[in-house]
Amino acid sequence: MKKLAIIGSTGSIGRQTLEVAEHLREKIVIYGLAAHSSLELLAEQVKKYRPPVVVLAESANRQAFVSLLDDSWQGRLLTGPEGLEELATDPEVEMVVSAAVGAAGIRPTLAAVKAGKAVALANKETLVAAGELIMAEVAKGKTPFLPVDSEHSAVFQCLLGEDRSSVKNIYLTASGGPFREIGLSGLAKATPEEALAHPTWKMGKKITIDSATLMNKGLEVIEAHWLFALDYDRIQVVIHPQSIVHAVVEMVDGFFTAQLGPADMRLPIQFALTCPERRENPFARLDLPTLGRLDFSPPDLERFPCLALAYAAGRKGGTMPAVMNAANEEAVSAFLEGRIGFCAIPALVEKVMENHEKEDFLSSPDLEAILHADNQARRVFSSLLNRQSCVR
Repeated sequence: MKKLAIIGSTGSIGRQTLEVAEHLREKIVIYGLAAHSSLELLAEQVKKYRPPVVVLAESANRQAFVSLLDDSWQGRLLTGPEGLEELATDPEVEMVVSAAVGAAGIRPTLAAVKAGKAVALANKETLVAAGELIMAEVAKGKTPFLPVDSEHSAVFQCLLGEDRSSVKNIYLTASGGPFREIGLSGLAKATPEEALAHPTWKMGKKITIDSATLMNKGLEVIEAHWLFALDYDRIQVVIHPQSIVHAVVEMVDGFFTAQLGPADMRLPIQFALTCPERRENPFARLDLPTLGRLDFSPPDLERFPCLALAYAAGRKGGTMPAVMNAANEEAVSAFLEGRIGFCAIPALVEKVMENHEKEDFLSSPDLEAILHADNQARRVFSSLLNRQSCVR
């Protein structure tokens, strides 16, 4: 039995991981669950899966959470960032599913890697902000570091058994989101409700907005750079509205290998949990004869400048990706709250990046410098937002 710790168990990936684990219950046992603020859902998960360890990312939520539990659960309740790291390094844990949203996932993921745990990574910010540090630690050990994102899982699967030196380019596909065919004037009027209406995937709010701006694909480009050790010029993005082909790998001899599958995150989650083994499951399947056409086109960077900002941040390196990511998190929150318009998201992210390059950019940061840059970017964003000069 593989003992699993899920950091971010109440989010979209966390909930689907629990579905997969339940299907694989003869192979997997839930040892630890960690969540931020969805206390009622976390309490339901604890009652159902009875994990020995539970972590609340916010210490202030402890009393409210305890009131939701019954006396039959006798596990350990940890809190705060220290609790997350304690769970990630617990000697009983064999695999950590890193599925928290945002920069909060960096420390526990790094701690898990250093402790020799297998990691199934669904937290984009970990590699976006601290990819160099994380992959340096991964290189020191021999434990698996497996991507959960459908695109990176697809590339990983395409490369199984291949010599990495034979890779010429990789192509990450993007659905184009709900605004794929909407002009700039329409984007300026876009509402959060419209942006959350993703045509093919069911995801959390933050990643769904990132999909609408194409920032999600930009974050994945930076992740792919670190996961597969490829220059940014060799990582391409193509719009593929059907969301059937998740990634394509071009080899030096001219052959292309593609990974196809339904838009169901439980498939790459299961692969990460059982790799290298493949197991039957009751999840969605493709029906090839009924697929019809598969379309591919280049992204429109004028309408979706977030993708260009991500490439720029990745190429700049150092603290810039962490700053870009933090500014984007804040901008997405502000958009969802109705405080800024859709087109203000890239405008504000760009302004924060420009400020960082002028003021305190570092080319070779340690973890503390990265987290400081993250916090500083959020302060700069708040200052810009308060001026109300560029929010629409």
